[in-house]
Amino acid sequence: MLSLLVAERSGDYGIAALDLRDGSTASVRGDTPFPMASTVKIAIAAAYLADVDQGRRTLGDMIVGRPAAKVMELMIVHSDNQATDQLLAALGGPVAIQQWLSSHRITGIRMDRTIAQLLRERGHLADSKDVATPIAMVTLLNKLDNGTVLAAQSRQFLLELMSRCQTGTRRIRALLPAGTRVEDKTGTLDGITNDVGFITMPDGRRVAIVVFARGGRDRQPVIAEVSRAIYDYFADSARNALALFMQMR
Repeated sequence: MLSLLVAERSGDYGIAALDLRDGSTASVRGDTPFPMASTVKIAIAAAYLADVDQGRRTLGDMIVGRPAAKVMELMIVHSDNQATDQLLAALGGPVAIQQWLSSHRITGIRMDRTIAQLLRERGHLADSKDVATPIAMVTLLNKLDNGTVLAAQSRQFLLELMSRCQTGTRRIRALLPAGTRVEDKTGTLDGITNDVGFITMPDGRRVAIVVFARGGRDRQPVIAEVSRAIYDYFADSARNALALFMQMR
């Protein structure tokens, strides 16, 4: 279904979705690396919050004159690149994020540069740096959600910021039913349009979703269509499971 949907569109798409309750998955080119762009900011936020959980930092620590909580809000809600690099510098740079990912056995994601360096160097479409596979990114989302890498308070703090993301209204959120809760982080560069995050289904189940897109045209509408197709797929799965249950009673 998803393969047919993106096959008809120009550009290159990588997709992964995971039902966080039962482990059901769907993917297209799930093992292909794509430029992350600003979706990497989820990993930066998580690395900082993990330090908070371990007592090494606090959300009140001052970073270039502002509390870390405010810097993180700017990074996640508004995708502020300067705030991102300030938080990244406090953590020890890209190598610190890579070490954090490795410590949690999250493979398939590599961070090489600051955001400023990434923007200066261009060449994003064929980049081998600062990339992630859709499956690797959905693995990170799963670990963030299930408490593997963050304490409950830090998890909730990050999800609340992602729920207020202001840069993705035309992507994952665009075609979902009104009132659907989405917690996401976008990524955008020349020829690159991404959105990753969580969708809460009507029955309360949560689905982690990753859509990476490069090249071609109309990438935002395609991300919206893919997200709606994923929503409908998991919603139908839930309805079918309930129907089967009722028949067995």
